[in-house]
Amino acid sequence: MELYVREKYLKKMRGFYHDTEIIKVITGVRRSGKSCLMEMVKDELLRGGVDPANIIFLDLDGKAYRKIKSADRLEDLIDSLGQAEGTKYLFIDEIQNVKDFEEIVNAYRGTGEYSVFITGSNSYLLSGELATKLTGRYVEFELFPLSFDEYLDMKAFLGKEVNANLLIELNNYLQEGGFPKAMQYDDFADKRTYVRSVIDEIFEKDIKRRVKVRNVETFNNVRNFIINNFGATVSVKSLQEALAKNGIELKHATLSRYIEVLLQSKILYQCDRFDMKSKRALSGEKKYYLADISFYFATNTDNRINYGPALENMVYIYAKSLDYSVSVGRIGKLECDFILRDNKLDYCYVQVAYTIGESKSTEDREYAPLESIADNYPKYVLTTDYLLQNRNGIKHVNLLEFMKNRSSF
Repeated sequence: MELYVREKYLKKMRGFYHDTEIIKVITGVRRSGKSCLMEMVKDELLRGGVDPANIIFLDLDGKAYRKIKSADRLEDLIDSLGQAEGTKYLFIDEIQNVKDFEEIVNAYRGTGEYSVFITGSNSYLLSGELATKLTGRYVEFELFPLSFDEYLDMKAFLGKEVNANLLIELNNYLQEGGFPKAMQYDDFADKRTYVRSVIDEIFEKDIKRRVKVRNVETFNNVRNFIINNFGATVSVKSLQEALAKNGIELKHATLSRYIEVLLQSKILYQCDRFDMKSKRALSGEKKYYLADISFYFATNTDNRINYGPALENMVYIYAKSLDYSVSVGRIGKLECDFILRDNKLDYCYVQVAYTIGESKSTEDREYAPLESIADNYPKYVLTTDYLLQNRNGIKHVNLLEFMKNRSSF
């Protein structure tokens, strides 16, 4: 089956394809396409002239290898398949199915004969155990569900009509989300049913097996409450109080643990707030964004779109997919939606709004935080407007065209 190629991620990985000293770890929320990304890497290696005999691809959730649970059995399997001369390319999907897998993958890395790629349950891979046992010996590539540009491309790839009006496609994207499998369904109800099944699967496979959740109903209520309030500035204390008003009484430690579980399973992402005057992170208050906006509609009976947090979420995931570090900026009483930092430690500042064309006061509200920043790093106002109003060196950019063209900040 031909795969939609996710070039932005392959581009990050190509420099490591033949590196036998570094384990390549692909992470991301369940069903975001990690297995398919490994297939894409394998296909590129084959097209580049690598002998098929030098490629070992193990899906440990598949029928052929589902009984491989111990390190010894995995080692015997790899040895039986790794008879070719030269560098061998070892792909292991759902690695967490094997107990003490870290020792095995590190042992093959240590031979200098294997370039190792792995994916697995995020609640395991990101719980600290992998980092502890393989410090400095792996590099993580984080995969996100389809961003808006990929959503448009994949629709075309699947032979589906792409509306020339990007505002219509924006509404489609926000409600349908970016899970690749969901895009194969034509009926909207089927898409939503699929996303709900992803949420259930994350709980059963990535959370329940790793964490003791005594009261599943309470955990689900907390999860849904945070999902339904994504993009809001909150602290554990304010969440605790808000939940109590909804009849959910939780200890501070329990709520903190639930949030950490949601972060490890990559349902949620935490965006810290940064005070630009003191140059310090603000403790306590955070914003939480969703790995995919469809989580909101799958857990909420309200189909109306609140464009403010929805567009923020869209920009947050897009920036993360381009490897920017993202925080929320506070300048006195004003707030800048995002401070982005790239791998070269260069910054830019971003305000996000559906439109600033309604009134002069709306325009002033969005420009004011950026105009109060004294440095000369780039500043953006991202909206869906096509009539653009640049002022004081701040770039007013159409968000939809920006993403469609895969622009960087």
